Amino acid sequence: MSDSSKLSTRRETLIKIAGAVTAANLAQPLLSQSDAEHVHKAAAASTALGGVYKPKLFTPHEFKTLQVLSEIIIPGASKGNTAEFVDYLSANNKELAAIFTGGLQWLDMTMQKRVDAKFIDAKNAQQTELLDLIAYRRNAQDHPELAPGIRFFTWARRMAVDGYYTSAAGIKEIGFKGNGASAKFEVKQELYDQVLRKAGFA
Repeated sequence: MSDSSKLSTRRETLIKIAGAVTAANLAQPLLSQSDAEHVHKAAAASTALGGVYKPKLFTPHEFKTLQVLSEIIIPGASKGNTAEFVDYLSANNKELAAIFTGGLQWLDMTMQKRVDAKFIDAKNAQQTELLDLIAYRRNAQDHPELAPGIRFFTWARRMAVDGYYTSAAGIKEIGFKGNGASAKFEVKQELYDQVLRKAGFA
């Protein structure tokens, strides 16, 4: 197979995977482990040449904002290249791209109105205060202007969780040992609770 054919096949695969994300139920994992690994590998391959990842979709400012947001959602998310994961998927799906570019702009505009600073330039407490407002759907009842932010943060939180916990760093953190023979498959409840707490779901 020629290099151009390989690139075309890889691109088609990524488009298919990214499409599966937007079709998924947000209450369930967005991607299978194998699909997530494919995205992580593709992003890593594009990083290998210069050692620095160059965003495929986001502007440098948007990408930095995504990095900061991901790190707030899951401390250590940068170790799992979570922002790269989201950028690579978004670059291959117009719907996902619109969700994230629009959402990142919303964060900046809303923070600008609140404290006269863009999201990444605001103080940590100010960032957390805004995210606390959009972390709960019920807040849209009393504050309808938060609805777009709430929808975006639901996506951002799930993508951060899926991106990080399918990365080598995330898999190591939860202590996954790999596939092996077992009479019974069981995931301890405390592991579920740990992941949900870290992501702000519990």
